[in-house]
Amino acid sequence: MIKVSLYFENGLMLEAKSFGAEGTSVGEIVFNTSLTGYQEIVTDPSYAGQFVTFTMPEIGNVGCNAQDMESKGAHCKGIIVRSYQARPSNFRCEESLAELLKKENVLGITEIDTRFLTKMLRSEGAMMMVASTEIHDEAELKKVLESSPRIEEVNYIEQVSTKESYVHTEARYSTKTFSYEKPQTTKKIIALDFGIKRNILNELTHAGMEVTVVPNSMSAEDIIAKIEANEIDGVFLSNGPGDPLILKEEQEKIKKLIAHKVPLFGICLGHQLLSISHGYDTYKLKFGHHGGNHPVKNTITGAVEITAQNHNYNVPDNITEVATVTHVNLFDNTIEGLKYNDSPTMSVQHHPEASPGPHESAYIFGEFAKML
Repeated sequence: MIKVSLYFENGLMLEAKSFGAEGTSVGEIVFNTSLTGYQEIVTDPSYAGQFVTFTMPEIGNVGCNAQDMESKGAHCKGIIVRSYQARPSNFRCEESLAELLKKENVLGITEIDTRFLTKMLRSEGAMMMVASTEIHDEAELKKVLESSPRIEEVNYIEQVSTKESYVHTEARYSTKTFSYEKPQTTKKIIALDFGIKRNILNELTHAGMEVTVVPNSMSAEDIIAKIEANEIDGVFLSNGPGDPLILKEEQEKIKKLIAHKVPLFGICLGHQLLSISHGYDTYKLKFGHHGGNHPVKNTITGAVEITAQNHNYNVPDNITEVATVTHVNLFDNTIEGLKYNDSPTMSVQHHPEASPGPHESAYIFGEFAKML
């Protein structure tokens, strides 16, 4: 392993070892508290533009395989781990994590104190950083970082959204057959792809919906025409990377769908865009919620669900002027789910499709199917 230098916007410089791609990358650093699922995190398009610090110290143990990819590739800028295991051991393993990272041109950083980094982010908040296997001079790294755009200045969904429409043909993964089930569908929907995860599509089809995934550029007029022609029953607004406030075209599109009373369901970025499109701008959390162990209370049933989360932005409390809160985060009481009062629209901030888990919120896909 070769040396990699890290420089953070708070002025800190550190050295570590590289096990992924070589080169220089700039992005926002966040931490993720999941104990499993590193491949799903690395291939989640919502992490585009970010370095992910894993609080789980041992990463790479089970390798990677094609079935566990959440998209066609890896989208984060890099991952930071305490201890990388170069010899994976699992009967499903097809390649090592290092091989996946090198193939996808993603930096892998190890032999660094991830507990220190996590505490730094918890105290100071998410921040920009640069990592390089080529540049080791502090002044030069600082220059690279300061001359690069911040994450809130880049429209990453243009990079991660599909370029061509396609119909998703798989449902949930079966641990009995070690394959994805074939869906039985009764409704048809469009999924606007802002960086959609494969398991979201699996859960939508498992709940009985045939899903056509379309580029984020599809117009509101084309979608409304399909609704009026009874070609589709509703629209799903996907998760995705970056700051939702800069997505002006998407906001205008969603406003038209809301005005036309199109049935809508949003997750994560889709949830945030629905809020903005109703006139309630999102705000940035200090260090965000990233992990697979966050408690969320269902305010309708009173049940507490352990959820997967991945977001830096949140909807404001005064959205209760137009919507009913259905879910609340028990870490900080931020809003996690909404049903809008005057339109067939629902959304959640957390990830009910959680892959590899937990699965306690998967019922939400069934609620969308019932609404249709």
